[in-house]
Amino acid sequence: MTISRAAIAGDLAPSGVLRASVSLGNPVLAQGTPDAPAGVTVDLAREVGARLEVPVELVCFDAARKSYEAMAAGRADICFLAVEPARAAQVAFTAPYVVIEGVFAVPRDAAFVTAADVDRAGVRIGVQHGSAYDLFLSRTLRRASVVRGQEGVDVFRAQGLEAAAGIRQPMTEFVAAHPEVRLIEDRFMQIPQAVGTTTSRRPETVRFLGDLVEELKAGGFVAGALRRAQQSDALVAPAR
Repeated sequence: MTISRAAIAGDLAPSGVLRASVSLGNPVLAQGTPDAPAGVTVDLAREVGARLEVPVELVCFDAARKSYEAMAAGRADICFLAVEPARAAQVAFTAPYVVIEGVFAVPRDAAFVTAADVDRAGVRIGVQHGSAYDLFLSRTLRRASVVRGQEGVDVFRAQGLEAAAGIRQPMTEFVAAHPEVRLIEDRFMQIPQAVGTTTSRRPETVRFLGDLVEELKAGGFVAGALRRAQQSDALVAPAR
């Protein structure tokens, strides 16, 4: 059954305003301040609102965990998060619009060569609490352990940990500013970033979001938004 855009708008934004949960904790996806956010997620939120002809309210947080919690608690209508099994019970995700990478930073004299080398007994890895890579590493590590903090690199430095986990682009900047630290070049995970809404939405609403993401990838909208934010358009996810 086909339903109207007005019906989708009523389901997705029942208040008449589309509340979009945006995490400013990932500089690849969002930049700026809560009062003046920018980036690909902001552009996507506004485009969803424009297609449904409803105003958009950007609800900004400093970490993905808080953005997810707002979505789960009903304080937002859509979100922009990494697709993770731990979130799937609360969030219906589209296919990814961007794929980024998780990498490790380690002390320059560490013996680690590959990302797999880091998973050793006694190795402590600093992570941002509730981030996609926190969830992934907590699920997949066999020997190493995670140490959670506001930022993975901060807890790594403060506690003298054996490794820090994070997103490639800001981790590359961190290593450039700290010559005592080096990056392990191969990734330990890919992080697919998708648009999400609550699992209580109508299937037609979730399908509308998924189809729109595919259209915006194929038509160059996502690539253009990345370039405007001075990010690589090579991050655009493949077609569904």
